Amino acid sequence: MNALIVDDNKIARTTIRQLAGRIGDISVVGECSDAMHAYDLLRVQPVDLLLLDIEMPGMTGLELTRNVVNNRPIIIFITSRREYAADAFDLNVADYIIKPVTAARFIQAIDKAREILESNSEEVKLKQDEFIFIRDSNIVRRLRLNDILYAEAMGDYVKLHTQEKFYAIHATLKIVEERLPATRFLRVHRSYIVALKKIEKIEEGVIVINNKTIPVADAYRSTLNKRLNVL
Repeated sequence: MNALIVDDNKIARTTIRQLAGRIGDISVVGECSDAMHAYDLLRVQPVDLLLLDIEMPGMTGLELTRNVVNNRPIIIFITSRREYAADAFDLNVADYIIKPVTAARFIQAIDKAREILESNSEEVKLKQDEFIFIRDSNIVRRLRLNDILYAEAMGDYVKLHTQEKFYAIHATLKIVEERLPATRFLRVHRSYIVALKKIEKIEEGVIVINNKTIPVADAYRSTLNKRLNVL
């Protein structure tokens, strides 16, 4: 697990780093003395685990947790204050450790984080195997969502494009949009829906997927940039 330590107290950061160093599968990739710095860092360098203090000047640890939405890490609060525990667990964090931190208590929290990470990894595997049934030339086929690159409206039909071929189904693009999970697909034009993870690049107002250029309508451009977390 790649971990980031966030605490305004240098001694506390050193203690946490030393504890983490005793655990073989944790790699501390950075330290921050304030939550704002951590927020900026997490936008460009996502981590698996955030070891986070609560009371810090400027942005608090609770505020940082509320603001980290994309690629949110597993969070363990490490603080000297007990009164924030209810607020912390409302934010669905892995654990809440009261300082001073003992090795046994730290290991217990890391075990919880590890279980969550393993569970999330299994969920990702399952999602990659999700599928829909489509009717293609009077044949009902099972099509894996992960194989779909984009959907293209063509009159009374929609083409679902994969790496190897496309499947033409008799439906509207609106119906296809409703069937595809919004977490993975986004409409970018009145005639196109794209798989976000399949986007190779965006230039001069078009998306490139598998060497195919797909137009982005002005009405969808802002939403696309937000979903891709474009800086």
